[in-house]
Amino acid sequence: MFYEPKLGHGLPHNPFNAIIAPRPIAWIATRDGNGAENLAPYSFFNAVAYEPPQVMFASTSAKPDRGDTKDSVANIRETGVFCINIVEHAMRDAMNLTSGPWPRETDEFEAAGLHRAACETIACSRLADAPAALECKLTRIVQLDGLANFTVFGEVTGIHMRDDCIVDGSFDVTTFNPLARMGYRDYTTVRDVFTLNRPGE
Repeated sequence: MFYEPKLGHGLPHNPFNAIIAPRPIAWIATRDGNGAENLAPYSFFNAVAYEPPQVMFASTSAKPDRGDTKDSVANIRETGVFCINIVEHAMRDAMNLTSGPWPRETDEFEAAGLHRAACETIACSRLADAPAALECKLTRIVQLDGLANFTVFGEVTGIHMRDDCIVDGSFDVTTFNPLARMGYRDYTTVRDVFTLNRPGE
C-alpha cells in the first residue's frame, strides 16, 4: 500500500503515528505566571543533544480556553520552564487521566492523586514518584506548518533519578518498565533489554 497524506489513506484510522512507534512519553509539568500547575502527557518527545543536554516535545492541538495551543505550551510561554517526568507502567492510569481536555484551572496532580515535589533549578513542580524527571529551561518554540503545531525545545538543567532505578551504577529501565505510545489508543511497556556493540568496539 502507498498513499499520499494530502489525498488520504482510505483506512478506518490514520496509520501515521502507528508507523512511528513506540514513542517515549513526556509527562510534562508546567506552572503558569500565577502559580497554577498543569500535568499532561506528550508522545511526540525525545532527547536531541548531549552537550548541553536538550530535549523536545511537540503539541499538535488546541483548547478553546488557550487560543492557538494547549495548557503546557501556554504555560511555558509565560514562565520559560517545564519538567519532563518519565512514565512507568504502574502509573499508566494516572497518566491517561491527565491526558483529558480539562479546563485550564484544573490541577492534574490533584485530579489524579499524584504527589508533587519542588524542582531544584526551575520554578516548577515535578512528579515526586517518577522514575526520573528532567528540569528544563525553554530555548525556543518553533511553530510548524498546520494549525496548533508547536515544537518546544529546552535545555535540561537538572536531573532527578529515583534511587531504586539505579543498579550497579546504571539507570536501569527494567526496574520500572517505561510506558511508550503506539498508534491509535495503544501503548506498550519496555520489559526486555538487549545490548549491541557498535562496529569496532
